[in-house]
Amino acid sequence: MKIARIENFIFGTGSLKDLLFCRVETEDGAWGWGEAYVTAGKEKVVADCLEAMAPYVIGRNVFNTRHTGQIMFDDFAIRRASLELLAAWSAIEIASWDIIGKQAGLPVYNLIGGASRERVRIYANGWSRGATIEEGVERGLRVKAMGFTAAKFDPFPGPWRSFVDRRDEDFAIAYVRAMREALGPDFELLIEAHRRFAPQHAIRIGRRLAEFGIDWYEEPCLSDNIELVAEVRRAVPIPIVTGEEIYTKERFFECLAKRAADILNPDICVVGGITPMLEIAAMAQPQAVVMSPHNFNSTLVGLAATVHVSAVIPNFRITEYFVNFRDICEEIATQSLVVQDGWIDLPTAPGLGVDIDVEKLRAHPHVEATPRSFRQYWEEYPRKGYNPSLRG
Repeated sequence: MKIARIENFIFGTGSLKDLLFCRVETEDGAWGWGEAYVTAGKEKVVADCLEAMAPYVIGRNVFNTRHTGQIMFDDFAIRRASLELLAAWSAIEIASWDIIGKQAGLPVYNLIGGASRERVRIYANGWSRGATIEEGVERGLRVKAMGFTAAKFDPFPGPWRSFVDRRDEDFAIAYVRAMREALGPDFELLIEAHRRFAPQHAIRIGRRLAEFGIDWYEEPCLSDNIELVAEVRRAVPIPIVTGEEIYTKERFFECLAKRAADILNPDICVVGGITPMLEIAAMAQPQAVVMSPHNFNSTLVGLAATVHVSAVIPNFRITEYFVNFRDICEEIATQSLVVQDGWIDLPTAPGLGVDIDVEKLRAHPHVEATPRSFRQYWEEYPRKGYNPSLRG
């Protein structure tokens, strides 16, 4: 079962970003699908890293995922981790598990511990872009009508900076209040902050959010300095989430050691794939920390890999589903996950339980996006005549 070929596909979605799939094929013709985490405008950077890595993986046994992953870190990267390296390896590792499951005739979750639950709960993301509170509420009501009982959104206008203008803070509080009133007391509101605040702002805002029964407060501070997040957790009566921007087991260990989070949200397509996700969950469990995997990936491969791990780990809570990728992913799928009313049934087919039509995938090529217009110095805080806007 030696790996014979690795092919990358940057899938043009026409949405927030494109997606990067990887098809691994063995010498006997078996194949599996993987996916690498990418960000908008940098899809080719990860694809280039994957292409550079491929010659060192071809010829190796598809079953030896743990050793090959270590070699990619030790010898290919010379023991230097990065988002690009780990995202590229994640795609190959996930595809390898897809092949292993097919060879065994079993779904992957039955190879990594067996199911701990019948189905996996998901929350909606990718739905909330708009300029006004009223637009956001309207979109939230649509998500509820789709059957979801939980949704995540970033209510904060303005740039992602450590300082927050008080007008932006008041806008965000008004937005969350409007969402709670519209969606009702039982709908779970998951508040995303995208690592933007200094602790003093994060704590004040967190205490103001508490009255709305918020179910979590995600990445209030930059987790590169995890003590900042820990400071917020000690002072705010809302569960704190971090992990989206943490990629290595060493940094997750530090996060847990400093009691910085109630919930971890690592992304399977950037932490190294299925085995590292299991290891992170195992580290978190004795610390009474639960897992809510991040999944800013497709609703096919990345989500399927997440579902298999989520089915197994005892300390799972909920995972992420980007509704804006659903329709375009269904266009290329020959086998996909069953999603209904905010839940995903465990796939029963061997491997990941998803498959892609390669020709349909090729029909959606990557298109280089127009470069985003980043702020100039005269647009930074404080500035005269500023008014909060979600597109500001």
